[in-house]
Amino acid sequence: MQAGDDLAALIAPQVRAGDIVVIAQKVVSKAEGRIRPLAEVEPSAKAQRLADEFGKDARLVQVVLDESTEVMRASHGVLICETRHGYVCANAGVDLSNAADDDVAILLPEDPDASARRIRGAIGPRIGVVISDSFGRAWRIGVADVAIGAAGVQVLDDWRGRLDARGRELRATEIAIADQLASAADLARSKDSQEPVVVIRGAERYITDGDGPGAAAIRRPREIDLFR
Repeated sequence: MQAGDDLAALIAPQVRAGDIVVIAQKVVSKAEGRIRPLAEVEPSAKAQRLADEFGKDARLVQVVLDESTEVMRASHGVLICETRHGYVCANAGVDLSNAADDDVAILLPEDPDASARRIRGAIGPRIGVVISDSFGRAWRIGVADVAIGAAGVQVLDDWRGRLDARGRELRATEIAIADQLASAADLARSKDSQEPVVVIRGAERYITDGDGPGAAAIRRPREIDLFR
């Protein structure tokens, strides 16, 4: 995948109405030119200090800082950052894996929801698009794929006010549909399979007429974020 490649045109022949397409973030970033050669990066004093502390490349640390609005914690060789999109994740989503060159960092898309809307608009209205990435999770070991961008998909299923099987009112249950679609798609491929797109069939009940609010709707507002 090269910058400027028409990702939607490559996906469209494999998709039919009612499908949900889950696309790995890296292929979207590559198509959008969201890569940064480390040779072009001049580390700041802060980047150099963090790099020395954690044994990292100061240029890579600088890229992480550039993609962050806040470094929330630095420990165990990982920078937990809030990205400019509002996501909290390791190293602001900056990654060297699956890059064409060892000295090229792949960044998150500028606006993953906008990316999903563009792809959906180019393929057709009766499909859903999810852009996924692997995130760690508080209190749990291992990563799972989550939605960082979405269009035409119901991202949340709000059960608050409904009744459980015993007739009790549910007060807090909101199901992260887009995240579950992303994780389900990741089970169909391996991390080294070079299969960036998974088509989900049988989940058309989650497809919406419009693009919808996108994966931004899943981000927990700061005022109710118990981890800050």
